[in-house]
Amino acid sequence: MSYLTLFLTAFAAATLLPAYSEILLGTLASQDYPLFWLWFWATAGNTLGSVVNGIIGRQVDRFKDRRWFPVSETQLHKARNRFNRYGQWSLLLGWLPIGGDALTLVGGIMRVPWLNFVILVAIGKGLRYAFVIWVVLKAGAMAT
Repeated sequence: MSYLTLFLTAFAAATLLPAYSEILLGTLASQDYPLFWLWFWATAGNTLGSVVNGIIGRQVDRFKDRRWFPVSETQLHKARNRFNRYGQWSLLLGWLPIGGDALTLVGGIMRVPWLNFVILVAIGKGLRYAFVIWVVLKAGAMAT
């Protein structure tokens, strides 16, 4: 059940929902769970949440002219230009707490090929979760 909770929390954290998977991952990593599986499920959930962002991004052009749409054409143009400056490699930063979700959304808007999208996002998010686990292990080792 803990793995499912971690997966769902990591998934939610990658969307616009307020969730903090690092806290749950850190708590579980300090217990007797296999670290690989904690890392795997957190990375998988967070990556899949970013794929949802990418899917939403791919739908933006269908809705951008609607009155209720929350982003102006000017904002979309600026986001596309910023993304083009660094290209799909910027998806490696999809793990950032501020702006990371927007990067994956713009990656969808820019129609980054799915394989590239998933690989780049998974690398960034996997490295972030590996770092969280490392910090928890180091903190635990220093406390003993």
